[in-house]
Amino acid sequence: MEIIVARHAGFCFGVERAIDIVKDAAKEYNKVVTFGPIIHNPQVVGELKEAGVATIKTLDEVSDDMSVVIRSHGIERQEADYLSKNAGNVVDAACPFVKKAQKAAEKLSKSCDFIVILGEADHPEVKGIVSYIDIPYTVIENADDIDALENVEKIGFLAQTTQNKSVFEKAAEKLKTKCRELIVVKTICSATERRQEAAIEVASKVEVMIVVGGKNSANTTRLYHLCKEICPQTYHIETADELNSEMFKGVKSVGLTAGASTPTYLLEKVREYILEVAI
Repeated sequence: MEIIVARHAGFCFGVERAIDIVKDAAKEYNKVVTFGPIIHNPQVVGELKEAGVATIKTLDEVSDDMSVVIRSHGIERQEADYLSKNAGNVVDAACPFVKKAQKAAEKLSKSCDFIVILGEADHPEVKGIVSYIDIPYTVIENADDIDALENVEKIGFLAQTTQNKSVFEKAAEKLKTKCRELIVVKTICSATERRQEAAIEVASKVEVMIVVGGKNSANTTRLYHLCKEICPQTYHIETADELNSEMFKGVKSVGLTAGASTPTYLLEKVREYILEVAI
């Protein structure tokens, strides 16, 4: 059996940076917590919990003896303001690409009449981005959602950092029909683009594709859907425990990729399992 691992898979720069920041904070401060899961991977969050770094979900849990780490997906502007006033210490581990998107949204709200964000409205990253907007806006999931928009003079357009580039470009073209002027800010991170391109490349060559990553991870879920369009036998799993030998029965080629919040060791365990089954 041939196993092909995507050239770009696993931890991205922003996630790796966030994990390092949390670990450094745990060494420097006594009571370290993350506001929301630091990344969308339950295994990593569980490991941090075992190391003494808890996760809080609401601002009501914040106290002045805590060092609160801002998650990689960023937080809402009002949440950041609250933490600065009520937490003992605030450590910012938000991905620089996410912060760029927040700043872009804030800037566009000063120069446009309406803002469109390509993304998932309920995702914490998108909630953080829209909190910096002071004018009317909408969040769309694809270009079809643009049909319902009213025509305005000037539209600003940006995306959640883990969105698909081709969907973004298609939506941008369609938005031109809804305004006199369109300001496009490219906020999809380069790591996302590379992962998607590499995953698609592998999926086109194999019979079975395995995508490893948190079920609550937006970028991993997007990788899964992209691969499944090409390779029908695509599975999204969090750990090797979700695999079974029947998935690989009679299969000669398997592809592997992992979301940006998936540690390398989880991907390697999946690879080891497939090798055992193939023997």
